[in-house]
Amino acid sequence: MTNNMETQNKSLTSDLPEQSGKLGLNQLTLIVLLSFLFGIAGSFFGSEFLNRSTTPGTSNGGVQNIQVNEESAPVEVAKRAAPAVVSIIISKDLNKIPGYSSAPFDFGPFSIYPFLNNSDSDSEATPNIQKVGGGSGFIISSDGLIATNRHVVEDTTATYTVLTNDGKKYDAKVLSRDPVNDLAIVKIEATDLPTLPLGDSASIQLGQKVIAIGNALGEYSNSVTTGVVSGIGRSITAGTTTGSEHLEGVIQTDAAINPGNSGGPLLDIGGSVIGINTAIASQGQSLGFAIPINDFKKDLESFNKFGRIVKPFLGIRYVLVNETIKEENKLTVDYGALILKGTGASSPGVVAGSAAAKAGLKEGDVILEINGNRIDQDHSLASMLKDYNPNDVVKMKVLTGSETREITVTLGESK
Repeated sequence: MTNNMETQNKSLTSDLPEQSGKLGLNQLTLIVLLSFLFGIAGSFFGSEFLNRSTTPGTSNGGVQNIQVNEESAPVEVAKRAAPAVVSIIISKDLNKIPGYSSAPFDFGPFSIYPFLNNSDSDSEATPNIQKVGGGSGFIISSDGLIATNRHVVEDTTATYTVLTNDGKKYDAKVLSRDPVNDLAIVKIEATDLPTLPLGDSASIQLGQKVIAIGNALGEYSNSVTTGVVSGIGRSITAGTTTGSEHLEGVIQTDAAINPGNSGGPLLDIGGSVIGINTAIASQGQSLGFAIPINDFKKDLESFNKFGRIVKPFLGIRYVLVNETIKEENKLTVDYGALILKGTGASSPGVVAGSAAAKAGLKEGDVILEINGNRIDQDHSLASMLKDYNPNDVVKMKVLTGSETREITVTLGESK
């Protein structure tokens, strides 16, 4: 037994220095032990690093990590974003408003009106000036540029006041209103203001977490609601105090959006603005809509370039063709934009003197393509025109009766 053990020890130490077989064995044992301990430590710290650095929502075995992010994100976003969210107060001389009433308005299934109220007078103003409405907005530059909805500041006879989160009050000037989309840019005279980063609405996903902040009911400033993106690319016709407006490509969310929230930001869990809250479904629950922030970024680019928001104008009324429209109008295609007149003489299919009229478009024509891009239910004419500017020249494929032809159109400017 002893001889066997000695043989084994020799075979283990035969590759070690010759001065001491016993010393070599001790060294080898120590190396193996240290390697084992370092391996355990490396596995532990590596696991901790991966758990902490994994992005929210990925599977890493750290369920607690996901729960903490989901719960804490709205709190952190609200803390960071609230200082840059403002209330916009609308005031008018009530003596100059014939038949003014605070009775409820019925604007159909979707409404984009600001909160209306004539009971709250402004004690600092003249006796006839009263607060008649309230909306929201958010600061996009430290020197006082503010994004909001056009319908919040559409009244050119009203005066507008901005209330910031710290209680300060500023006179506001409307710099530009989008002539096509429900967007506007407002300015206050201030410096070193907190701002919100603009995100990318093209990358939003169905079901992702969102946070809405705004001046709910025109009274509760910086109200925070949470929810998810419940729909993408919706098209709605929303009622306003002056008529109706068709909105395409809007974001649907179940985060509560109340009257007065109009113009406030819809944020992702990183705190970037992905939409501007604009409409509510008056006949549904938890159904709100926001204009994608990329639409506003285009407006901001136009404003910086031209000093105002500039949009192209074709000058037609149309309906997107589907199977039903095809059968009703005896068309040979099931896609495109069919030019139709509205009800009454004031709603022609083609506006006189417009770019469409100059190009020879007429009622009953179907615009099939713009610059080779097909128009259909998923790619509307309005969404395509967003990519162009006034005076741009585009080629259109048009169906007139049974004849297909190509025309060239120089786009006008919306007023």
